[in-house]
Amino acid sequence: MKVSKDIPLAEITLRKYEKPYDLDRRELTKKLCLSIGLLQPGDSRDVVVDVLYVILQNKLLDSREIEDKVIELRKSYNLELKGIASSNIRRQIKRLKDLFLIENVNNKYRINENEPLINIFEEKIEKFYIKSIIDRVKEYFRIIKP
Repeated sequence: MKVSKDIPLAEITLRKYEKPYDLDRRELTKKLCLSIGLLQPGDSRDVVVDVLYVILQNKLLDSREIEDKVIELRKSYNLELKGIASSNIRRQIKRLKDLFLIENVNNKYRINENEPLINIFEEKIEKFYIKSIIDRVKEYFRIIKP
């Protein structure tokens, strides 16, 4: 007997928060990460916020430079140095790549095609990624009959 595993081909979490008023750039980045499921509410391990924040502030960085700047940033905000191991920084970079927010150019990372984040969201996430997920869910709705 063959047992299939229910492993999703793609997934995204979207959350709605209050409008982004009077937040500093790191807090805005954190709300964005929460909004698109890169960070879970109440999660103390929020280094993905700092990885994205650092990449947003710089043109091209390799993973070591990202790690160094994340440590500097966390110290400047008096945050615990949780999740700053090289392996975890690389994992967070991969998560950002998997969501099409960043890309690798000659072993350095940047925002995908140096585009504004709203363009990336609309073109790559909303029109492509989310649409493909919705289309597949609709297939299940069409096939299942009452």
